[in-house]
Amino acid sequence: MKKIIIAIDGYSSSGKSTMARDLARRIGYVYVDSGAMYRAVTLYAIRHGIADTDSGVDTETLVRSLPEIGISFTPAGADGTQHTLLNGEDVEKEIRDMKVSSLVSPVAVIPEVRHRLTAIQQEYGRDKGIVMDGRDIGTTVFPDAEMKVFVNASAEERARRRVKELTEKGEKVTYEEVLENIKERDHIDTTRKESPLRKADDAVLLDNDNMTIPQQMDWLLRLYEDRSR
Repeated sequence: MKKIIIAIDGYSSSGKSTMARDLARRIGYVYVDSGAMYRAVTLYAIRHGIADTDSGVDTETLVRSLPEIGISFTPAGADGTQHTLLNGEDVEKEIRDMKVSSLVSPVAVIPEVRHRLTAIQQEYGRDKGIVMDGRDIGTTVFPDAEMKVFVNASAEERARRRVKELTEKGEKVTYEEVLENIKERDHIDTTRKESPLRKADDAVLLDNDNMTIPQQMDWLLRLYEDRSR
């Protein structure tokens, strides 16, 4: 089978990162979580007083700071999990909290942020053999990807999954605040001018509202086998 690029896009908390990571592990590909890159930029902005929930994002200052923001990943461990590094510091846990979640979409709409991260992402895929998930992978980052998947589930189901995930990590959140955050992020992601979230014309829709993780993996592997021949 030839090496290909696999682009998995979809709404927040739709499970795309989990399926992309697991698929990469199963087929021996490199996995890149593009959403983690935007979260790392957001965390940098929060730490440096460039963004907060009250005043929003100081776009001009953040754009000037972009050359100072280094993002990389650790190799995946035995469990298939790789960690995100911000200027060499492991920030995997911190970038997943609600404070970052509430500000990542406003950061991600900034054109200069998207241009910088898109260039880095495209370099990752230069030799193919990569699975990348995000919001615009199949439309902007890799428009010629051989396999494109667009993942969706209802906002309510995504909120339930997110609450479960955060609760298991010891965070105290309510279903209502998570649902509101998801709906707000959906609106920002789909209406932004720069690379809005949308299904690529040649992407295959995966509605996983009522699918188990093994069922999703079987579906993905069948599609991969078809597209990599």
